[in-house]
Amino acid sequence: MSMSTDKILILAGDIGGTKTNLGIFMKGRKRPVVKVIETFSSRNAPDLEHLIRQFLELHRVPVTHACFGVAGPVVNGKSKTTNLPWRISEDRIKEQFNFKHVKLVNDLVATAMAIPLLNNDDLLSLNQAKSVKKQNLALIAPGTGLGQALLVYQNGQYLPVASEGGHADFAPNNEAEMNLWRHLYHIYDHVSIERVASGSGLVNIYNWLKDSSRFSEPEWLKQNIKQMDPAKAVTEAALEGSDPGCAEALNMFVSIFGAAAGNFALTAAAMGGVYLGGGNPS
Repeated sequence: MSMSTDKILILAGDIGGTKTNLGIFMKGRKRPVVKVIETFSSRNAPDLEHLIRQFLELHRVPVTHACFGVAGPVVNGKSKTTNLPWRISEDRIKEQFNFKHVKLVNDLVATAMAIPLLNNDDLLSLNQAKSVKKQNLALIAPGTGLGQALLVYQNGQYLPVASEGGHADFAPNNEAEMNLWRHLYHIYDHVSIERVASGSGLVNIYNWLKDSSRFSEPEWLKQNIKQMDPAKAVTEAALEGSDPGCAEALNMFVSIFGAAAGNFALTAAAMGGVYLGGGNPS
């Protein structure tokens, strides 16, 4: 006798450059029902299979189906992650864990597919513009990198479309941003929008301001940056108002990110709205 699809336990994961979230889910009436979630450091693991084993040792449940949102392009069931030295394969995971079905999708596509399932309590509006129903939606997410995806409305449904728009050129909008671009160009040759509108981008902005002698870095902040995630250290100091250099860096980051969101809205003709999600710069 086969198990009802409502009772099937699904292993789902959000695979990011900094952290990986793995959880067990069941089918719900409108949305999946989470049973348990664990967070692991991506950078401290040799591959995704290592983290799956750790998770299943903690939660010994009969998993037969798995789906993973991967921070990188997915082609023919395989992905080379953008900000990790991992190569992920549906077939390899299926074979190693004896799963019946494994699916890899781009992480921003996975997030975009959830947008139509959100309700008002899940959302916080950042401006007063009203979205137009049954129109394209755009998603932009600053995390370790900068993810972008869109939902194209066609024939009564939303079709998710992956994007590697984070690697498009950074277009400076003022003299300060032009100087930032010049600084990063000498380091990276190609200055993508991800170099400035992501977690590492926030650190790039902070380091440029510091190297430009705009401010001096206090010793306590220097230690925080060494001991914790640098983007988190800069963000916390900015939000707490404890360091003006961090506040300047975060303000510049927000301005650049806002321009990137606006540009993506134009590119995607996203009259249905632009959504921020999938990660945070810290």
